[in-house]
Amino acid sequence: MVTIYAIAIASNFNRLQYTQLAMRAIQQLGVCEFSPVYEIPCRDGIGADYWNCACLLESDCSVSAIEQFLKDLEMQTGRKRPSHDISLDVDLIAHGHDLQQMQFNPKKLPLAIDVVIPLADIWNWQQFKKIEHDFLIIDM
Repeated sequence: MVTIYAIAIASNFNRLQYTQLAMRAIQQLGVCEFSPVYEIPCRDGIGADYWNCACLLESDCSVSAIEQFLKDLEMQTGRKRPSHDISLDVDLIAHGHDLQQMQFNPKKLPLAIDVVIPLADIWNWQQFKKIEHDFLIIDM
């Protein structure tokens, strides 16, 4: 059975390289729709600005397989915790069989603005109100 996954992607270190790597890797799992990539300031003000985007993935992979895939992807890029230089941060935000009835990952709630802005571009859900912002859209 096909499941829809909402995935957040972020990088503030070698941003082009790691954002593109994540997009290519995730595309191998099924049908993808990506949001624009935004440049958004680091939440805690320490570290470089992030490139943030989101993806809706339709895949027959299990939730646990997707979670492991995302962890492995971070490890492949040399992700270090804790650090202010984040090669790649990919998080499973929600999953389900219908975009109107998705199950959210409680570890990711409440959703941060750098997750909501890109998700709102690709997920037309009543809870995602368009947020006015002046963040730069990166031409990939």
